[in-house]
Amino acid sequence: MSTLAKDRLPWYIKLAYGSTDFGFAFNDSAVAIVYMIFLTNVVKIDLALVSLITLMRLTWDYINDPIIGFITDRTRSRWGRRRPYLLFGFIPFGIAFAMLWWQPPFAIVGKVVYYTVAWIIYDTILTFVSLPYIALTPELTQDYDERTSLTSYRMAFSIVGSLVAYTVWLMAVGPRTPENANHIFTVAAIFGVISALPLLFTFLAAKEKEAYATQSQPSLRESLKAARSNRPFLFAAGIFLFTWTAVSVIEPTLLYFLKYRMLLPDDSADMVAGTVFIAALVVLPFWLWVSKKTDKRKSYIAGMLFLSAVMCSLIFISPSLGFPVVIVLAALAGIGVSAVHVLTWAMIPDAVEVDELTSGHRHEGIFYALVTLFRKIAASVAVSLIPLVWKVSGYVADAPQQNESAITAIRIMVGPVPSLFLLGGIVFALFYPLSREQHRATREKIKSQHEMKPVDESTG
Repeated sequence: MSTLAKDRLPWYIKLAYGSTDFGFAFNDSAVAIVYMIFLTNVVKIDLALVSLITLMRLTWDYINDPIIGFITDRTRSRWGRRRPYLLFGFIPFGIAFAMLWWQPPFAIVGKVVYYTVAWIIYDTILTFVSLPYIALTPELTQDYDERTSLTSYRMAFSIVGSLVAYTVWLMAVGPRTPENANHIFTVAAIFGVISALPLLFTFLAAKEKEAYATQSQPSLRESLKAARSNRPFLFAAGIFLFTWTAVSVIEPTLLYFLKYRMLLPDDSADMVAGTVFIAALVVLPFWLWVSKKTDKRKSYIAGMLFLSAVMCSLIFISPSLGFPVVIVLAALAGIGVSAVHVLTWAMIPDAVEVDELTSGHRHEGIFYALVTLFRKIAASVAVSLIPLVWKVSGYVADAPQQNESAITAIRIMVGPVPSLFLLGGIVFALFYPLSREQHRATREKIKSQHEMKPVDESTG
């Protein structure tokens, strides 16, 4: 079924919308790569206290997503439900990112308090701008394939953001030493501006549908009930949770694999990560094409089977094969990573129509809040699981080489373990109950309901 003209988005709107994910992806990767080293090596905070800061941040992180998602669903303004947060949030977002990297002239207790509060403020502002942003996807177009195309633009900027963090950001930051603290803050302030400005572009280009902005405001209980009773959403959320848990396990484990199994120098990680992201970016149009030829569910299954095969192959390669083989496998992994980025996100907006059909309301904010929460849970699983496995295996921190049991554990964690999580996502996808045809039928039923409403009201 061809895309209707009213559902087709001009390329410049897709471009303006997608550009905002550059800032989110960059900030996320920049923090993941450098922030712990910044706190321990630059600010000189003890690891135990860094863990305390992280725990406090994660605790608030889990709480604020559903609350803020609910707030955005109930927002009513001249600019709609979502766009006001982009307009009024882009400046605080840039400032909050920069302030994560400022070193206050406090004693150690004061610094712990400062970074805990800075983290909580940053995370709150991030949620206030990111949730309304991603919740715009189902509002901009109702077409099955256009949503995948819109998500592809967004994921292209997301991949570029991560790539910039792994390359330009690392080079710009320079040495992670106390003497370089002021330079790090200056660089962070510059990147804070760069990551925040696209929010304004999205605000100017994206237009919400007036009908959604005038709908009655759902209660929190109604919103949570809508998510719980929406079968396609539950399966899409399961796909999302298992897939991103696999990615969260792969990301940190890969560095250990390159160093201790493949015996490569530390700077090789940048080239491997760059290869993954560049390959993922190049093949984004391929997954859009496959999704149009089949559907999102089948495309996802194919992509995850391919990624599982690549990751499992890592346990068999020998250090003697060297860097070229690693680069080839990184490029192949990028093909699967591209599918992860596009297809897990592209399934979520279709579930919103099922919610509208059954409940008569739209709860995009709470839906995306729960999905974001699931991704954070996935990351927490990886953060908790990996150090435990290393400890049991006999891994020795900072050792020039590891014993055989530790290397075996690293090989298992980089290949079979993520593949098991990907298999879990595939199982959910096999039973995902929303095909292209079913989504079309849902849209037609909603259209019929909207056309009948004036008649019902006049005769009631």
